[in-house]
Amino acid sequence: MQVLSRIKTTMVETKNQKHFVLVHGACHGAWCWQKFKTLLESASNRVTLLDLAASGDNTKTIQDVATFYEYTEPLLDFLASLQPKEKVILVGHSLGGLSLALAMEKFPEKIAVAVFLSAFMPDTTHKPSFVMDQYNERTPAAAWLDTQFLPYSSSQSHLTTIFFGPKFLSSKLYQLSPPEDLEQAKTLVRPGSLFLDDLSKANSFSTTGYGSVKRVYVICDEDLAIPVEFQRWMIENSAVEEVMEIEGADHMAMFSKPQELFHCLSEMANKHA
Repeated sequence: MQVLSRIKTTMVETKNQKHFVLVHGACHGAWCWQKFKTLLESASNRVTLLDLAASGDNTKTIQDVATFYEYTEPLLDFLASLQPKEKVILVGHSLGGLSLALAMEKFPEKIAVAVFLSAFMPDTTHKPSFVMDQYNERTPAAAWLDTQFLPYSSSQSHLTTIFFGPKFLSSKLYQLSPPEDLEQAKTLVRPGSLFLDDLSKANSFSTTGYGSVKRVYVICDEDLAIPVEFQRWMIENSAVEEVMEIEGADHMAMFSKPQELFHCLSEMANKHA
């Protein structure tokens, strides 16, 4: 395992063109990748952005989405639509790492490499909820600041929504990002869910599906939402092909360190895709 410390769909096909599919995290949407998409396209890459269910411009509300599979369905539908033998580079941010894992389980043959950007990364031994359970055990309630957790409804009290408040956004997610990106986030974030109840009942990911796809982890070393210590624990808990690290990146590396993230993904794609 090598550690490096540094640093919809558009474009016309070229012979060596890479196709990146960028997956957002909780309460966010495709909008958080829009500026970074331009960087990738400037190097003649093909880029697809997706709104997962009840996210971004998706018309569902989180109360319409009972399972993690339903939440991830837009990504699964996209992979199912790819041409035979076509492969993509999946990049998942934060909670998007679990959506990557589900996609890898269902369509391993469609994915050249999966990149976990300061993202939750499961293993093939425990339930899919395991890394989230470990995270919650190690995160004091006070760390969530003004984040709201509410039941879906009185009849679905076992299902809980999550909504990031402005203090949490500014102090934990965007503390090193440009102010205009933080202000945009305050207007565009939507209630989401961590789907802990559903993930705790799901089957473990398999070695022949999820475990068969190349994995790269990108550490953000100034992340206050998923601390570096926990990122490194996930890497040790679930072996990866390579680890890269971006110095000075907060949780939202696509805003705080876009050029460094671009170089990481470009190098990774040339090596593994």
